[in-house]
Amino acid sequence: LWFGLLASVWISYTTWVTENQPEQATDQAGSAATQAVDDLPSASTQVDLPRLGGAAPGAATAAEIDEATDPGRLVSVRTDVLDLVIDLNGGDLVRADITRYPVDKANPDIPMRLLDYDPARFWVFQTGLIGREGAAAPTHEQTFSADQDNYALADGQESLEIRLGWTGPDGLSAEKVYTFRRGQYAIDLELIVRNGGAGDWPTRAYAQMRRLHNPDDRSFLNVDSYSFTGPVLYDGNEYEKLDFDDLQREPVDLSVENGWLASIQHHFLSAIVPLTEERTDYEARTIEGSYRLRLLSPSKVVAAGSELSYPLKLFVGPKLQEQLSAAAPGRDLRLTVDYGMLTVLSYPLFLILDFIQGYVQNWGLAIILTTFLIKLVFYKLTATSGRSMAKMRNLAPRMKALQEKHKDDRQALSQAMMALYKREKVNPAAGCLPILIQMPFFFAFYWVLIESVEMRQAPFALWIMDLSVRDPFFILPLLMGGAMLFQMRLNPAPPDPVQARVMQIMPIAFTAMFAFFPSGLVLYWLTNTVVSIAQQWRINQLVARES
Repeated sequence: LWFGLLASVWISYTTWVTENQPEQATDQAGSAATQAVDDLPSASTQVDLPRLGGAAPGAATAAEIDEATDPGRLVSVRTDVLDLVIDLNGGDLVRADITRYPVDKANPDIPMRLLDYDPARFWVFQTGLIGREGAAAPTHEQTFSADQDNYALADGQESLEIRLGWTGPDGLSAEKVYTFRRGQYAIDLELIVRNGGAGDWPTRAYAQMRRLHNPDDRSFLNVDSYSFTGPVLYDGNEYEKLDFDDLQREPVDLSVENGWLASIQHHFLSAIVPLTEERTDYEARTIEGSYRLRLLSPSKVVAAGSELSYPLKLFVGPKLQEQLSAAAPGRDLRLTVDYGMLTVLSYPLFLILDFIQGYVQNWGLAIILTTFLIKLVFYKLTATSGRSMAKMRNLAPRMKALQEKHKDDRQALSQAMMALYKREKVNPAAGCLPILIQMPFFFAFYWVLIESVEMRQAPFALWIMDLSVRDPFFILPLLMGGAMLFQMRLNPAPPDPVQARVMQIMPIAFTAMFAFFPSGLVLYWLTNTVVSIAQQWRINQLVARES
């Protein structure tokens, strides 16, 4: 309990620190939102290709952005899991609704929206190929064409392919080919350029993501604020969350193989993964209240009469671990499910939980059964501890007599109690070890319940209709507090009156704190406490018979 209290105080303190950090100035956020894209800067005199660098001269104005998002230039795409919008001015995804995931239980008809060209929530993909300075190229600022304005994945159809075309001067043409698959949030995108001219055409493919920085309100009442929201980058070896303030001070520029970039939030993400094995340049930087993540391929030359293809994998949707692993094998996109330092424990716990849920078809029941399994694994350890506490309980009258006898001499009392423990072969510290060992599992399970989108809006029974948010009527926390109070009465009271008083207060403190935790976590701790009570009660009976 002491370790649990200290850990809870630590969580509360770190949350308070985060809540009270100075807010990022957003005076320029409005202008950043309307500045949807950066123009490509002029080419360097030392290279054949222009570089995708920082802010460009002649950046798009607000009026130009309004024109770029004119509904007349938008193409709708609907699959069984996604409702998307492609802007033909650039040929890129600029809006994505996740149709199977409503914003909340109270609004089941309003889907979760990730990508959005609305200036207040700006978050879009931008892809293309660049060429020599001054030459037309199929960048994200060029206008593409489509065969129709609406596409839909028909019943029985497993995939949907959409081809967007662009025609340039001197025989140059390009396509963006999107492939959507049934039930999948991963999207294949192939950038194709064809050189029908007489000379070679040097180029580099790029893909970038631009998002307005709107950090979540940090609060116990806002479950979304528990996990990281912002840009992340994988360099082929390490996964890194990029702090917005750090990016302002020091942008990221690196060149790696087998990397990817993404923007994540609680339960959802959008990601760009290059499917080539070649070394790719990555960049992350802030631009007036927003951040931009970009990848740039090595230079290529498209010979006259030939074509070049650059494949990408886009991901827009929930952090479903099976789909994340399948989207980019070997790239570990599953790291976006951020279990933190305890991933080594959290991921196996999730696999067990997911396996059990596959049979019982109820996440709340799966949590209860997983808790039983965890208690079973630690049974031998907790049984040893329980026997020690039961013996301590039987020694309580003799300890009280020693307290009365040595009430004016604490040193003599301590020596007498240690002698009693030694004579009766009782270790008063034995009860702490199981708690110490189980605490990492508690925190690992905490992050499983917080971070796993599979738990989002998952019902249990009766009034618990969403295991990922707090109990609306605080019934589970009250039951948990009552169970903890009963559990304490099964255990020996501390000899020190102050410690005894603290132990009596702890169930109240835990109840108040757990009242705002996800109900799935409270259900786990309630189940753990009830099982511990049953185990300790049985051990007390056995020890009483032996004495």
